[in-house]
Amino acid sequence: MKIWTSEHVFDHPWETVTTAAMQKYPNPMNPSVVGVDVLHRHVDPSGKLHSQRLLSTEWGLPSVVRSISFTNMVSVDERLIYKPHPQDPGKTVLTQEAIITVKGVSLSSYLEGMMASTMSSNASKGREAMEWVIRKLNAEIEELAASARGSIRTPMAAAAFAEK
Repeated sequence: MKIWTSEHVFDHPWETVTTAAMQKYPNPMNPSVVGVDVLHRHVDPSGKLHSQRLLSTEWGLPSVVRSISFTNMVSVDERLIYKPHPQDPGKTVLTQEAIITVKGVSLSSYLEGMMASTMSSNASKGREAMEWVIRKLNAEIEELAASARGSIRTPMAAAAFAEK
C-alpha cells in the first residue's frame, strides 16, 4: 500500500472551486475520463457534503494488454477535500490523498510507487482542468449577465421609442 498526498491553493473562492469540481469532467486535460457516476452523496450533521463518485476511464490500451490487465489487482481510493483558505476567503485549499494498493503481483511496491508518480503528474493536469472549468463558468456567467442586460434594455428602448 502506498499513500500519496498533495496540497494546492486555488486563487478562487470556495463556492467557485466546488462548483467547478462538480463539473470537472469532461475536459480537454483529462481525455481518458469518459464518464462520472455518483455512487453516494450526503450532507453530514456538520453540513459537509460527501460525494462518492466512480470515474470511468479509457486508456486506449491494445486488446492484448486489456485481456491481461490488472483491474482486479489494482485499487486507488482518492479523497479530495476543498476548504476555504483560513486567511483569505478569496482562495480555496485543495488537499488530495490517494491510497494505492496493488495485490497479487510481485513488485507490487514498485508498481504502487509508479502509480503514485503518475498521480503526481496527473494532479497538475487536474488542477489545469479545474482552472479551465472555472474560466468556462465565468464566461457563461458573463454571457448570461450580458444577455440579461440586453433583455432589460430592450423593453425600455421599445417604450422610449413608443413615446416619441
